[in-house]
Amino acid sequence: MIDPTVARVLKRLKNDFRYYAPRILKIRTKDAEIKPLVLNRAQAIFLDHVERQRRELGYVRIIVLKGRQQGISTVINGCLYQQTSMNEATKSLVVAHKAESTSALFDMTKRFYDSTPAAIRPARKYKSKRELSFSELDSSYLVVTAGGDDIARGETLQNAHLSEVAFWPKTSAQANFNGLMKAVPPRPGSHVFVESTANGMSGVFADLWRGAVAGTNGFRPVFIPWFVTDEYRVPVPEGFKRTPQEDELVARYGLDDEQIMFRRREIAQSGEDLFKQEYPCCAEEAFLTTGSPVFHTEAVEWMRETHMSRDFTAYGWVPGVGFRENSRGDLAVWSEPKDKASYFIGADVAMGIKGRDYSVAVVLDDERRVVARYRAHINPEAYADVLEALGKKYNTARIVVESNNHGLLTCTRLGRDLAYPNFFLEETVDEITQEYKTKLGFATTAKTKPMIIDELRTEVYARSIIIPDPVILSEMRTYIVDENGRMTAENGKDINGEPFHDDAVMALALANHIYEEKWSPITVTDDFYVENC
Repeated sequence: MIDPTVARVLKRLKNDFRYYAPRILKIRTKDAEIKPLVLNRAQAIFLDHVERQRRELGYVRIIVLKGRQQGISTVINGCLYQQTSMNEATKSLVVAHKAESTSALFDMTKRFYDSTPAAIRPARKYKSKRELSFSELDSSYLVVTAGGDDIARGETLQNAHLSEVAFWPKTSAQANFNGLMKAVPPRPGSHVFVESTANGMSGVFADLWRGAVAGTNGFRPVFIPWFVTDEYRVPVPEGFKRTPQEDELVARYGLDDEQIMFRRREIAQSGEDLFKQEYPCCAEEAFLTTGSPVFHTEAVEWMRETHMSRDFTAYGWVPGVGFRENSRGDLAVWSEPKDKASYFIGADVAMGIKGRDYSVAVVLDDERRVVARYRAHINPEAYADVLEALGKKYNTARIVVESNNHGLLTCTRLGRDLAYPNFFLEETVDEITQEYKTKLGFATTAKTKPMIIDELRTEVYARSIIIPDPVILSEMRTYIVDENGRMTAENGKDINGEPFHDDAVMALALANHIYEEKWSPITVTDDFYVENC
């Protein structure tokens, strides 16, 4: 019969990782020392989430967005080793992103096994170079490399650690992930941990993170900022002075000067964009685009934090009737029209087919604030009726419509058939006769598209345009210069599984292009003439 005290200790070792880790597990530190696994702050934060979800659901499904070298892979490996080495009929699988990482993770596991006291160390046999098999428990722990189509095919697993998923081979990442999730059913006691630093806004990891944040895929999102890691500090030199940007970071995240110096050093070595990806302060800045972002990242994030609002009135379009308030409508209005105010509408035109691009119209007021946005799959001819009604709603707003492709139909109906009185006409010069001609709408070309995007980019950077619309701001985050030098939406999908779009960005760029500053009269006095004449 087992001594009651021994039984209590064994039970605690089996069920309490915080008790188990420093007593059983040993790791190789960054100082090349073998020491017990004592949880750091980042690991403790992670474990808080694990324990909470286990209490709530009985099983664990967690995705971790982390900075570099915070010890998250180590603590996950420790958890899986505990589960596998102290339970019968338990299969655990670790999937690394490359062969070197596979070796490193398996070496860590062997070290765990070797450091386990003989009294609780299970008898083992090696089935392969990357598998520990515990014969008496009929349990096993396998470490493999991502790639191919046969990972976990036909297996039933209790635990899985999917490491650096953002860097898995793109050709097989989705198939591997889908197969692994089928292999680990959501049964009591099962664990699936997905962890990675970010690597662009598309791919399995980015999609899974967005779904977790939205609460649609069953995973709990856990973000670990870099500054909770105590060692990420550098001594402050004499004469140190923070920049205004650094002052803002201190105010927002409570950073100290040694952390600011660490940030400076890393940025000097690898650049600010890569620093944000590998040492993020918040989840949003970690997901850099795979190309060069067109819009200044910090300005867009500032806009999201200070002006983004989902508090709008929605209207639906009723043909032959007009706009009517409807919570599921396609027109979002943040500000109703004001008497004597001027408004400017930019319109991007699509085919009107669901699953493809949207037709989008954005309304700017005379203080350069987005006050409304229409977005729908609607055929080009009917879109002209929508624009006419939207323009008249906003004091017969100035309207510019992209005339390319399907836009020509919208331009013709709105400018000629409906004779909208405040429609943008593009003036061109005939190269042969040198005569001036006017054309309906705005032609987006290889020359004019960079021009209007640069105009908008300037206003965003200067924070002189106000954008409350989550759709526009989301598109700005994924609007890039690709490897061919084209400005376009990144190739990826949002949390709803839709491809990234740039229709709202183009509509706003058009509205901004025809925007005119609000004119305020000057009161003329005798002093004015004395000083200015």
